[in-house]
Amino acid sequence: MSVKVDAKGLACPMPVIKTKKALESIVEGTVEVVVDNNVPKENILKFAKSINCKAEVLKNKEGEIVISIEKVKNNKVSIPDEDITCDTFDNNIGDEVIAIMSDKMGNGNDELGRVLIKGFLFALTESNPLPKAILFLNGGVELTTKNEATVEHVKKLEELGVEILSCGTCLDYYGLKEELKVGSITNMYTIVENMKSSSKLITIG
Repeated sequence: MSVKVDAKGLACPMPVIKTKKALESIVEGTVEVVVDNNVPKENILKFAKSINCKAEVLKNKEGEIVISIEKVKNNKVSIPDEDITCDTFDNNIGDEVIAIMSDKMGNGNDELGRVLIKGFLFALTESNPLPKAILFLNGGVELTTKNEATVEHVKKLEELGVEILSCGTCLDYYGLKEELKVGSITNMYTIVENMKSSSKLITIG
């Protein structure tokens, strides 16, 4: 038996709750859940794992994210709806803050430095726990504006729950405020507060 669930545009925790109800409605078979971003996708995958169901991510003809979950006979879905909250299967966000001060990583060859910072941001998307915030300052604001290669990775980090903050003074200085493609514009007070409140501050550049 196959059941389809449309969870596009639903706020947390509704995508997980709708998935749970669909799985409860069948003895065995497949539930296909359509979502429109990575946060519900990750939460549904974690939910499926928590109840010992096999799940895989597919794409439909419209390019939407589809999670296919296989339920076998005698598999029980026992978590009460009221116990499913936005934190239950949320991505693991740590307490670290990363400050990126340049569009390059390290000193030396600039081309190599740009390759390294792109690789660093991609690796962050796969890390666990994720930082709670990334601050982009000075030349680092290029990574949230005109550098399309890094914007893609930063957007994924934001979708996973990482706060993305670019320095407004820096954007103004480089004439990039109108080109911001991900995250929000911030000020030095907020930057200082983020740095002070973090358990660990990591500076890049």
